[in-house]
Amino acid sequence: MHTLTLDRERFYRSFMAGAREVIRRKDHLNDINVFPVADGDTGTNLASLMQTILSESTLTQSNKQTLASIADAALIGARGNSGIIFAQYFNGWLANLEDKEAITLADFAASIDAAVPYAYDAIETPVEGTMITLMRVFAETLNKLKDNVEDFVDALQHAFEALSEALHKTKEAMKRLRNADVVDAGAKGFVHFIEGFMMYVKTGEDDLDDPLDDVPAPRRTDHVDFDGETYRYCTEALIKGNLLSPNDVKAAMKGLGDSLVVAGNERTLRLHIHTDKPQDVFYRLRPFGSIVEQKVDDMKKQHDIVHHRKHKIALVTDSIADVPLAYVDDKQIHVIPINLIIEDSNYYDKLTISSDNFYRFMDELATYPTSAQPNQKQVENFFSFLSSYYDDILVLSVSSKMSGTYNVFMQAAKTLKNTNTNIEVVDSRQNSGAEGLLVTKAQEWIEAGKSLQDIKEGLERMRGKTRILVSVKTLKYMVRSGRLKKTTAVVGKVLNLKPVVSIDETGEGIILDKAFSLAKATQKIHRHIERVHDETGIERYAIVHANAQNRADEYVERFTDVIGKPPAYVIDISTVVAMNAGIGTVAIAYMEEE
Repeated sequence: MHTLTLDRERFYRSFMAGAREVIRRKDHLNDINVFPVADGDTGTNLASLMQTILSESTLTQSNKQTLASIADAALIGARGNSGIIFAQYFNGWLANLEDKEAITLADFAASIDAAVPYAYDAIETPVEGTMITLMRVFAETLNKLKDNVEDFVDALQHAFEALSEALHKTKEAMKRLRNADVVDAGAKGFVHFIEGFMMYVKTGEDDLDDPLDDVPAPRRTDHVDFDGETYRYCTEALIKGNLLSPNDVKAAMKGLGDSLVVAGNERTLRLHIHTDKPQDVFYRLRPFGSIVEQKVDDMKKQHDIVHHRKHKIALVTDSIADVPLAYVDDKQIHVIPINLIIEDSNYYDKLTISSDNFYRFMDELATYPTSAQPNQKQVENFFSFLSSYYDDILVLSVSSKMSGTYNVFMQAAKTLKNTNTNIEVVDSRQNSGAEGLLVTKAQEWIEAGKSLQDIKEGLERMRGKTRILVSVKTLKYMVRSGRLKKTTAVVGKVLNLKPVVSIDETGEGIILDKAFSLAKATQKIHRHIERVHDETGIERYAIVHANAQNRADEYVERFTDVIGKPPAYVIDISTVVAMNAGIGTVAIAYMEEE
């Protein structure tokens, strides 16, 4: 029996069958993934795309609404270079498929042909011998057949044979594929989609009710290949807005990296780029719309964990711990970012937003930003990844009295309690530079070969000997962030109060002292440091600030004289801390001698 047309339901079910076929093949696609970066996750990324289409798209009475639900789901679920290209191809295909009940082969071929430029245009630098080549071959073959063949099954079978031949040729298209003796993983994923689509058209039978394995979070494998010439961060964003333009977004990303892919429509855009400056990517995206989702994978850190792990204990902290990035990188410390919500967009502290960028617009915001703890599922996935390479995991959290981050870490650790990896979570009862000093202490104990339990007990002892003294320049930021009541601020403004803020032994923020000028506040901090230095000695200290380099320099000079040695480091504070303390803030964090 010939299949001359596809009705709405048959087309939809064929599409779903193609999606399921890709999901079944995800592990093999991961195994052969070497281009553009050999990070072993093409199968997982494509499976994420297809799983979202399966779960979010809807067969309705309107062909147009059905197709729109598939296209939107594709953008939401798209991950990675190949996933986003695939999603844009689907958007082009479905946007050009006529809204009628019976789809002829000619209609089908025309829409497929129109979809190819969508895929090419999504990529800043299209590379042949990849998925886009097979998309073009599929369209060319169907358009050659449409005038001579009426039957869908015959046409799809011929096109599938052409695809199989073109897929084999991808192995010779690039040196990286030749050396690995594999075909392009993204191209093979496309072939599997067409294979599943074709089989449903041919048989009318499906297994849509049979459960599929859960699609895992993107995994990292020994394929990870990072060198000094590769951009460090694999960065993605999902943007919602009105009259969005992929070309405008691509133009805004100029000079920030490579592997740029932008897919979507006027309502929703998905962006992928490899860059060294994810914070600049998101700063440039800010005017386009709401950033509703983002992902940043540190490819260098992943590569180092797999191939150059330095210690048996993984040290994890959150981004509120102010420690120099160079130190974090050199010591292989793992930092989980706190979320910062600005104008309905979510950012990752220190990763997709920097303090410098935040200072540029923080005074212009009608609604002041808020912060949120890390996503528990993402933390669970990260701990699971670390457990594959480390014997133990030590997590040092910002004070539990200031953030729910500690509870997120505790709950995530419980999910791995039956594994061979031991996880200990320590509440630092500190933040900012004081938390950072505890991180450096824990790192030194790890390097000294101390056990996980000994380090945990040591941190619980040293957190009581560690403190931060903060000189706030103005109270307005503490009011806007909700850290200080407006009535208190009014009194403070009238009296020109310049408080010295600290943290008590339980981890609660307190006003330690008050002054009527910044100079007086500095004198009070000076006397406190002199007393501690005389009574117990100060093992190490750090100066942190919020866009206040001149004040920080003054503190360095002053306290080098008092303590007799320079600070361990001087850095700008976490964006989250800056949001609460405000521009102009400077602080000294110190750790007493044991």
